[in-house]
Amino acid sequence: MTAYILRRILLVIPTLFGIMVINFTLTQFVPGGPIEQIIARMEGSGDVFQTIAGGGDAGISQGIGGDERYLGARGLPPEFIAQLEKQFGFDRPPVERFLSMMWDYIRFDFGQSYFRSISVVELVLEKMPVSITLGLWSTLLAYLISIPLGIRKAVRDGSAFDAWTSGAIIVGYAIPGFLFAILLLVLFAGGSYVQWFPLRGLTSDNWNDLSLGGKILDYFWHITLPVVASTISSFATLTLLTKNSFLDEIRKQYVITARAKGLSERRVLYGHVFRNAMLIVIAGFPGLFLSVFFSGSLIIETIFSLDGLGRLGFEAAVARDYPVIFGTLFFFGLVGLLIGILSDLVYVWIDPRIDFASRET
Repeated sequence: MTAYILRRILLVIPTLFGIMVINFTLTQFVPGGPIEQIIARMEGSGDVFQTIAGGGDAGISQGIGGDERYLGARGLPPEFIAQLEKQFGFDRPPVERFLSMMWDYIRFDFGQSYFRSISVVELVLEKMPVSITLGLWSTLLAYLISIPLGIRKAVRDGSAFDAWTSGAIIVGYAIPGFLFAILLLVLFAGGSYVQWFPLRGLTSDNWNDLSLGGKILDYFWHITLPVVASTISSFATLTLLTKNSFLDEIRKQYVITARAKGLSERRVLYGHVFRNAMLIVIAGFPGLFLSVFFSGSLIIETIFSLDGLGRLGFEAAVARDYPVIFGTLFFFGLVGLLIGILSDLVYVWIDPRIDFASRET
């Protein structure tokens, strides 16, 4: 098993390198890079040039560059543009820029945002609490509800309970997350009915004045609606996955044998079936967590006015803020690959009969 883990860890290096190469290559062909973004800002605001010329904003001063390649820069002095392009780093070949970027990332030096006077690490840490809240609580809520419900549906397969819960699950899966979030706001956040929950933010304005218990209640009061909206789709998928997994195991020969030996239904279900059936459910945990933690949070964050990683990634992509884009891609890509290895370890911990190393030989 140690050799298998070591091989998986070593495989992380070329996989992550390939992800970065593909995305870096794609950005070379996407129009409207950071230089064009800054030139567009200059065209829309006359004082931007004065700020840059005076060196007042380090983030923006690195963002301008160009010559005849940049249509908006035709009226700027070539020497000035060449100097700023050098600060920006676009005076070097793409291969050199990529290798320099990867060397910095290996040392976990992610640089500074082009358009904000703050490092990428500080920017991510600033947005992290929102995404941790949505990802962690949504995943826990989905598992706490879906696993017992899926087991119940498998045991009572074909019953009226199974039929009406399946209908409710399908309806929940069919409702888009953003539409369900808007519905929650309209019903429970002062839209047209009651105002039981706040419209925005993770905490109230008087957070610092609250007691410890008050802070905890205030926190859960604010996250209730966003977490419920984030959970709806994953809840449906995980419930059906749990049910089908348990049905496959219940119909196997070892279950019939265990029942024939006189074991109670509870002992058969939780002593034998549960361990085997939960393997496929656990396998989906990394993907579920990461999807809720990152990609699934943008719309929810926007609707509930939460400033998290979802909005950060979207705004960085629109503004072509490359340090933020590539820095977060590198870090969270690394985290995703390591979580995949952790998932394999959990496999072995739950069922010691699994031996990944022997399967590769």
